[in-house]
Amino acid sequence: MGSLLEIKKKIGATKNTRKITKAMKLVAGSKMKFFQKKAVSSREYALELLNVLHNNLNETNNSSLMEKRTTGKSVFILYTSDKGLCGALNSRIIKALVNSKEWKGVDEKDRILITIGKKSFDYAKYNGIEVAHSFNSLNEKLTILDAIKIIDVVMDYWNKHNVKEVRMVAPHYKNSLVFYPVMKTYLPFSSEMVSQHLNVEDENDLGNELDVKDSSFGFNPDSLEPPMIYEPNRERFTEVLIEQVVNTLFLQSFFELKAAEYSNRMLAMQNATDAASDLIDRYTLQYNKARQSAITQEIAELVGGSMT
Repeated sequence: MGSLLEIKKKIGATKNTRKITKAMKLVAGSKMKFFQKKAVSSREYALELLNVLHNNLNETNNSSLMEKRTTGKSVFILYTSDKGLCGALNSRIIKALVNSKEWKGVDEKDRILITIGKKSFDYAKYNGIEVAHSFNSLNEKLTILDAIKIIDVVMDYWNKHNVKEVRMVAPHYKNSLVFYPVMKTYLPFSSEMVSQHLNVEDENDLGNELDVKDSSFGFNPDSLEPPMIYEPNRERFTEVLIEQVVNTLFLQSFFELKAAEYSNRMLAMQNATDAASDLIDRYTLQYNKARQSAITQEIAELVGGSMT
């Protein structure tokens, strides 16, 4: 009887766990759809800005964000989630950084790490990697005004410290089953840097929303569109456009992270729910066998007692 009660408690506990994982799956699915739309729309906007920027970048631009530096430290921005229960998302993003040739090719004293998300900070702390700044528990309704506070920290390193490059590591969302951890150059801006961002979309079949027929992304002389008019001038236009792209790329990466996070959490909770169902079936079978064995033993004892 003690064994039966123990198995019955296990069945009850597993059913309660299944209810929790099923509810978490529904919540993650709902949030995934929201951030899917955010990620796709921000990606389209970023691609359009990058296309315009690519057509206006040239060697005469004197923006500080385009300054090519040969010496200085390298800043790495690492995006991860604040919570777990999202499969291999965080571990894949972290591995994309620590196993990259860019990270390994920089001396430890020349690295500056900025983490976004508690999981990346915990990993760095556990492995003795110094973190210059950490941003945890960001509001999921992050706006450009909220993002600027973080972007200002990055820009402060670029403007006031001896930094030659800023790289960003974040997931690139494709669908609810697939994401790609990618490392992109964040600063300085150049034609090669912009092409890198554009080509990542194309290589992963993620840039289908943007129809780019010319691989150079340059001006098409056969186009019938009138030439662009800059106000107040082209230099000021390019400077403001670069600042806008800096903000947009940061916000886009955040939405891509959240879309990938909730997609992976939904799948993880579905797997947990299925595992709980299988466990309940095994416990139920075990319970029925133990119950049948107890009944058979009682019948045998009754028959044996009546024969004495």
